[in-house]
Amino acid sequence: MSVPALTGGHLLADVRDADPSPRLLHIWWLGQSGFLLAHRGRRLMLDPYLSDSLTRKYAGTDRPHTRVSDIVVAPETLGFVDAVTASHAHTDHLDPETLGPLLKAAPEARLVAPAAHRALALERARIPPMRLVELDDGVTAEVAGFQIEGVPAAHEAIERDEAGRMRHLGYVVTAGPLRVYHAGDTVQYPGIADRVGPVDVALLPINGRDPARGVAGNMDGEEAALVAAELPAAIAVPCHYGTFAFNTASPDGFVAACERRGVRHAVLRAGERFTVPGRGEP
Repeated sequence: MSVPALTGGHLLADVRDADPSPRLLHIWWLGQSGFLLAHRGRRLMLDPYLSDSLTRKYAGTDRPHTRVSDIVVAPETLGFVDAVTASHAHTDHLDPETLGPLLKAAPEARLVAPAAHRALALERARIPPMRLVELDDGVTAEVAGFQIEGVPAAHEAIERDEAGRMRHLGYVVTAGPLRVYHAGDTVQYPGIADRVGPVDVALLPINGRDPARGVAGNMDGEEAALVAAELPAAIAVPCHYGTFAFNTASPDGFVAACERRGVRHAVLRAGERFTVPGRGEP
């Protein structure tokens, strides 16, 4: 079940008023790869990018990050958030102008990030080490009532640092009886379905890749639908599009591929909520 897209105070009110029943999981798309999950009154943000830091960084270059969608909510208004994730070091996933104000507004919230990027995560988020939860492939942490497991992501290829830790992660989030896969930035790789397993919701990038234009490796719509079918995912939701003019894709190809493969899907507008009932619920 989805509700109309909301922004600003209306979005905050929708989050505040969402039914805290343990049988429901609420998911809002925040644009790019950012999502907000709410379950039993606890809130987890996944890879939020809620600033114009990249627009300023790349102004006047051959890769202008011109926005084609608005920022749906100001990070400093998110004091109700209990935890935040960053899947890797790219700024649209680990953004200092989002994380700094957000984690200042929510002083008890913790940041979940790859252990390989510990120093960078602390620097960009401006938090003390005790607020950082470090994950790696196969490492699971209980954070704010959510169980979060790190799984490999192949941002072109699976990469490890000199200590053998993953540079790019996806996360499998368990909320009550429900499992959600947030893929981060990844292409399809051998064994991904075995590693992730069946999920209730898969949040998958669809913008594809074009190294010549500086677009790093992600699945396109066809590949994302294939991964959703292979996991399998009860519902697949596309992301990582519709934010920057130079690096986007239409969700139409993803929708068509899901329909061919019999994959249930939900295409959200930025600020729109999708509510998932627990297994066995209508």
